[in-house]
Amino acid sequence: MNDDFRQAPLAGRTALVTGASGGIGSATALRLAEAGARIALACSGHREDAEATAEAINSHHGAGRAAVLQADLADPEAAVALVADSKRLFGPVDVLFAGAGIGARTAWRDLDADTWDVTMAVNVRAPFLLAQAVIPDMTERHWGRILFVSSVAALNGGIIGPHYAASKAALHGLTHSLAASTAGDGVTVNALAPALIGGTRILPAGTGEDGKLPAPIPVGRLGEPREVADMAVSMLTNAYLTNKVITLDGGLYPN
Repeated sequence: MNDDFRQAPLAGRTALVTGASGGIGSATALRLAEAGARIALACSGHREDAEATAEAINSHHGAGRAAVLQADLADPEAAVALVADSKRLFGPVDVLFAGAGIGARTAWRDLDADTWDVTMAVNVRAPFLLAQAVIPDMTERHWGRILFVSSVAALNGGIIGPHYAASKAALHGLTHSLAASTAGDGVTVNALAPALIGGTRILPAGTGEDGKLPAPIPVGRLGEPREVADMAVSMLTNAYLTNKVITLDGGLYPN
């Protein structure tokens, strides 16, 4: 393996990053750009944050390396349109980082059907439709990487509510099904399940600075978006890793 590949293992590849206006999505987009990829940054709101990330990528890696697309992934037609727009800008999608997700904290007693449905639409249906749209090109080229962003809530129920936990658990089943179906075609499919990451809209910057962590994290601090991004890019550049759900939680959930 030559040094150029080690430095830029995704050179010439196109990456679609959803949830790109959030802390984890932005950090991952920056790391994918460092790995050599062209980046389509997709967001539903907070476009200015995604634009700032695109500007940083284009400034450091050359004009035209990143662009922002806006899509409401609760719309069942948005995923296919997003993939088509990414392909028009940068060519077929080689890397899908499905990081967009929603989860308003709601107790089971207060959870209504509309909240349940929109959570499932954004957190599960959209990742599947995105994968369904990118896999044909990936299998044709015999190269593709898909990473779904789950949560430790899928494993322990979490604190947001049953709608969120169930949607993230569903991503694990989706991961296993797609991975088994595409591994022979050069496509890897995995899920990354972080927990208690600071600097995100679920846990804004400053959470825990008073010494009161949201949970007794064994490492004694919140995680950082860049740490999630480092793990994500490691998973996305490993051709032998597929059909796995990997937790990143400071030792909170050791199983």
